Amino acid sequence: MKIFMFLLRLFPPEIAHTLALNILNFLYKTGLTKIFFNTPKKEKHFHFNNLTFKNRVGVAAGLDKNGDFIDALGSLGFGFIEVGTVTPVQQHGNPKPRIFRFKHQHAIINRLGFNNKGVDYLVGRIQSRSFDGVLGVNIGANKSSEGQKRIDDYVECFLKVAPYADYIAINISSPNTPNLRTLHQKENLLPLLEAMDLARVQANYSNPVFIKLSPDESNDTIFKIVDAINKFQFHGVIVSNTTLEHDQFQDSRNENISGGLSGKPLFEKSNLLLKTIHSYDSSLIKIGVGGVFNKEDFQQKIESGASLVQIYTSFIYQGPHIINKLLN
Repeated sequence: MKIFMFLLRLFPPEIAHTLALNILNFLYKTGLTKIFFNTPKKEKHFHFNNLTFKNRVGVAAGLDKNGDFIDALGSLGFGFIEVGTVTPVQQHGNPKPRIFRFKHQHAIINRLGFNNKGVDYLVGRIQSRSFDGVLGVNIGANKSSEGQKRIDDYVECFLKVAPYADYIAINISSPNTPNLRTLHQKENLLPLLEAMDLARVQANYSNPVFIKLSPDESNDTIFKIVDAINKFQFHGVIVSNTTLEHDQFQDSRNENISGGLSGKPLFEKSNLLLKTIHSYDSSLIKIGVGGVFNKEDFQQKIESGASLVQIYTSFIYQGPHIINKLLN
């Protein structure tokens, strides 16, 4: 496995990402997954809102944007999978290169920009899945959408994925779509959440709805968001997305790289936000994500207020064995 991971890192990050997922898919379809990877032996179920998570470790959005690898990822022993971020219309995202590794810091900077094949494609993939675990769908807006059209994008995605999603995550925090994070401001957030609430009624959707937050906002802004979430009786938050605070990370020309930083350097920052929200409102369900690389990191997320934990960057660097490392 170590040799395989080493060889993957010889490729540019985005190519390696696609290659690894396709190899995993091949192993799953040929029945070889269980030979190469052991699923967790010590699993403690978590129950919430009529959903049963077979364990507390899930896949963060962004790893499988289009739902092409749900069954393969599910075969590894994840307690839940979140696909997306998906937008109404297919978009190619930002120009390449747009993923940068910092292996010594166990970090990644990406500026992908919601590249995906569109919500209709994703729904088709979800409908054909065999995975029977908890499946979340992360929704967003197309880059070209502004004002009311941006809200309409979220509504369209919500209504289309609602029949198939065990939970829906509203992504207002990607740093790679221009002005998306302005949705953290109360005057922009309230109209969006009101539209989401109406969509929830229209779809007769009773499953959980989460808001995915940025780690770069002030406490005052975060508290107003929590109040808004409670006003519309949504269920919780995902803490957190990537951070823009990474001046120490530079490219080969010693120039700063634009994009969101994930991985180990995000751990303390995301934990602080998690604790802050938990202290303000312990009743909200919180999914903790950011910098989880070992069992101690996992436990710290739980102790900081998370009920569930997602991984992304550690899965990229360590492969499927990370799941066992966290749970056993």
